[in-house]
Amino acid sequence: MLDSLIVPLLVTTDLPPDADLAEFGVLLAETARTLPFDAFLAGRVFWLDRPILPKQRPAAETELRFAAMLGYVAASGSGHATREVVTAVRRAATSAIAARYGTGAAAPAVLAIRERDIHERTPDTALYVDTRDATPDLVTATRAYL
Repeated sequence: MLDSLIVPLLVTTDLPPDADLAEFGVLLAETARTLPFDAFLAGRVFWLDRPILPKQRPAAETELRFAAMLGYVAASGSGHATREVVTAVRRAATSAIAARYGTGAAAPAVLAIRERDIHERTPDTALYVDTRDATPDLVTATRAYL
């Protein structure tokens, strides 16, 4: 088994109103390929739209939509610190989101969280995504947490 650090993550950002949630999830998962170490990112993406109460106007068609991913990133090799891994994911996600959505999206917040929060706060309707063709040992190690 490969030596690795597995970090529970929350990634949030505002996306253009016409953004596709599945595409956003794949975009995030594939950022693992650009990290300065071998990595695997797996999780679930979902919308965190504002609630609309009775007699309240619906969201404007131009209003950004709040998207989130709860999941795990596995970083291959020893000597990684959680802060280093989260910083690398934040940089990669910021670049990928800016390249895809331009100024139509906000820079993402990427935070290390408690593992328990992933299981408690991920909606049942969230879409699963992961890095395609990642190192099998990283996939196996991470899936034990999912």
